[in-house]
Amino acid sequence: MLVGILGSFLPMLPGIPVSWAGLLLLHLTSAIPMNYTYLGITLLITIIIFVLQYTIPALGTRYLGGSKKGMFGATIGLFAGIFIPIPFAILIAPFVGAYLGEIINKADSRTAIKAATGSFIGLLASTFMEFIVTAIFLLLFIYKLWEFRALLF
Repeated sequence: MLVGILGSFLPMLPGIPVSWAGLLLLHLTSAIPMNYTYLGITLLITIIIFVLQYTIPALGTRYLGGSKKGMFGATIGLFAGIFIPIPFAILIAPFVGAYLGEIINKADSRTAIKAATGSFIGLLASTFMEFIVTAIFLLLFIYKLWEFRALLF
């Protein structure tokens, strides 16, 4: 669960899927009964947040006046930032991608910077959203541990 919270900030770790895996492992123990509804709802939340994490930066670009090419550039930059081995690449690459997408779309520099800023704000928002959900999953994990503490310990 703690690795999932770290993963909400570190691009190499998929935070929310790791947190959900922690919930799944807890339910696979013999002490805690399997609750398919609980796991299904948390899995659905995991999938939705995971998809939103990659779409929100592009939507931020669009919201601040970016074009489809700027949104595409932000998305490419987000994926490239995961693999670029420099510090803060995950923050810089979507910004640069949105900027280059807008320049390719023949936007002026001011419009391109505004759209790239939207990408950066969207990335921060999606990171915060993932952190909140992983923290909630941690609380659910602790609640289940507490509820079945006599059987576990």
